[in-house]
Amino acid sequence: MAKAVADTNSSSNQGGFTTDGTPITGFSNMHDSGTGGSPSLGNFALFPYASCTNDTVDGCNYPKKERATSYVDGSLKASPGYFAIELASGVYIDMTVAQHTSLFRFKFPTNDSAASPLILMDLTDLSDSRQDNGTISVDEATGRIIGNARFEPSFGSGTYVLYFCADFSGSPIRDNGIYANSRASTDEKNLTISRSINGYPLPGGAFNRFQPPGDNNILARVAVSFISSEQACSSAESEIPSFDFEATQTAAVTAWRTKLSPITVSTMGINSSVLTNFYSGIYRTMVNPQDYTGENPLWQSDEPYFDSFYCIWDLFRSQMPFLTVIDPDTVARVIRSLIDTYEHEGWLPDCRMSLSKGYTQGGSNADVILGDAYIKGISANIDWTKGYAAVVQDAEIEPYDWCCEGRGGLDSWKSLGYIPVQDFDYKGFGTMTRSISRTLEYSYNDFVISSIAAALGGRQGDVEKYESRSGNWQNLFNADQTSDFFNGSDTGFVGFFQPRYLNQTWGHQDPLTCSNIDNSNTACSLQNTGTETFESSIWEYAFFVPHDQAKLVSILGGPDAFVKRLDYLHDNSITYIGNEPAFLTVYQYHYAGRPALSALRSHFYIPSFFQPIASGLPGNDDSGAMGSFVAFSMMGLFPNPGQNVYLITPPYFESVSIKSPLTNKTATIKNVGFDPTYKNIYIQSATLNGSPYTKNWVDHSFFTDGKELVLTLGKSESSWGTSQDDIPPSLSTSNSTSSTSRFNSKRTAGIMGVDLRAGVNGLYGRSPGTY
Repeated sequence: MAKAVADTNSSSNQGGFTTDGTPITGFSNMHDSGTGGSPSLGNFALFPYASCTNDTVDGCNYPKKERATSYVDGSLKASPGYFAIELASGVYIDMTVAQHTSLFRFKFPTNDSAASPLILMDLTDLSDSRQDNGTISVDEATGRIIGNARFEPSFGSGTYVLYFCADFSGSPIRDNGIYANSRASTDEKNLTISRSINGYPLPGGAFNRFQPPGDNNILARVAVSFISSEQACSSAESEIPSFDFEATQTAAVTAWRTKLSPITVSTMGINSSVLTNFYSGIYRTMVNPQDYTGENPLWQSDEPYFDSFYCIWDLFRSQMPFLTVIDPDTVARVIRSLIDTYEHEGWLPDCRMSLSKGYTQGGSNADVILGDAYIKGISANIDWTKGYAAVVQDAEIEPYDWCCEGRGGLDSWKSLGYIPVQDFDYKGFGTMTRSISRTLEYSYNDFVISSIAAALGGRQGDVEKYESRSGNWQNLFNADQTSDFFNGSDTGFVGFFQPRYLNQTWGHQDPLTCSNIDNSNTACSLQNTGTETFESSIWEYAFFVPHDQAKLVSILGGPDAFVKRLDYLHDNSITYIGNEPAFLTVYQYHYAGRPALSALRSHFYIPSFFQPIASGLPGNDDSGAMGSFVAFSMMGLFPNPGQNVYLITPPYFESVSIKSPLTNKTATIKNVGFDPTYKNIYIQSATLNGSPYTKNWVDHSFFTDGKELVLTLGKSESSWGTSQDDIPPSLSTSNSTSSTSRFNSKRTAGIMGVDLRAGVNGLYGRSPGTY
């Protein structure tokens, strides 16, 4: 839970610190990574002063807007389990963490030996969402500060209450008290404060002022809890009993090393920034969702509780599949938490944060997380019968508020085979937009349900029903729809998804609306005026049929036309790699028998859009989604989520080894003819466990059985992975509805013989940075 870092007043609205040079407003425990939109958490920030003007407590600035202070350029240090920075005031702060507890270390300037440092604690959060009746108390003798406040989630409904407990060490207490607005008192030790009536919470909190510390550091140990201040104090005392900074940091670093240890790479010829890029990506996949087990006040349960799913729409594509490879025990606990949430809240979440229901962005994509885990053998203490009931409920029963769980428009879904634009839906309520993207996502959700049903056995009727519904995407494909650029010139492509009304007539949305090149300021998110595709264009959603790429390739004109359309999507910047629907399009060339083009696209986006520098991400990290794209891409195996398929491209290293925590067996991918300048990025031939291997994909047993894949590389595209038998499975080319046949059937796609350019000039010469 504890993720200590500096908070800033940046307009970028990131979840904590950002390197855009904006002033620091405090240092807090709780953060979510890369949420975008409204910043999350950042509750109960500390802020230090070396002294107060005229040595009076009213000589310090307490409100967050007034106390914001710049930091010293070059002072920032960050690594797993550690963060440090120096304020322009001369105060140096570093910090480390345990599970619920952060330890902040303040080093004050020594130029004034009589100065009395003051450290305040603020009843606020990053988004200034505190509601009425925030409370805080400071113990006059010990300096312990406890309190709580009610806040709003950053992307959801409702409120949550968070508690804290802060203790201090390093110098005797001189005095302490509370502050309200801009004034402080050492006579009062308790405060209950309202939000105010002007839309911004009244500043309020408590402080300790210390005797001059000399060369000593002052440490603040802060723990948080969703249960009580008493539980926060208990966590602090058990996790960091003696304020030992070095021991706490060492334990945090050890924990991170253990988490990162399953993957090792050869560093032969590799620039250090390549390694930093790769392992920073892996690191970021593990920041969210957050393990709040034992901190859930909403219901009593012996099951784990995970929070901070921002959102599953972002996470199901590669972040959760990556954890399935390197941390299956955590994935099993996440699955158990999702099922337990269904048991007590009534539905699987699509988005959840701060104990609150988040807003659903598209389909019921927790279905994909459960399906991906099930077909890959994640089973530890999971009740899969209950898990299946949860995904079936998503498919069959419409919730009253499908804004925040389940699916909407299910009557139309079942009767018409699509979600209509301007649907008539009186059974449940949500934003009546996104009819195209919801149709496509519901189709895939139903495919995943059919896969679970097939694997569980004894549910043939369900298998057939959900397989049939998984084909509903075809009902929104308009074979005659053209696409013109905004200047009127024709893109040359025909056949796109289009909205459709209840009476089955066609509506219209420009296929380029909400694309990366659309400058019309169209509402593309959850606004009531939003479009029929969520956060992307029809052009991009044209490729979102993950379960039946063979049929999609055919509908779009065959492999040649499919590749041409994919090229057009990328070459004309219609897609944006900083948005998750773009991820799979980088690798969908595999389904047209052109795996070499997938490798080429991968090297175009990495490092051009992903580098280990301050500006090295396309937007925010979306809770590890971007990190997982980097990690999978550089590892050389990219998942089609919810299916037992990893698409093969050459790793960015001479070799990569992945030890399965489930079996303790080590899978290895080796590049023969590896070139660290990345001119040899095309597979000429391959062997799997010593035998010739021509398929351009592997399944999850590659990891759990510890197989060895050896790739011989060259500078030009070859015929490897291009035949019908080499292409990954699709629903329409399976011989039956069993889950096994889906992964062993013949394919129908062909190949193209166009040569590719010989190499990729990377940008890896830049200096490495730290995320």
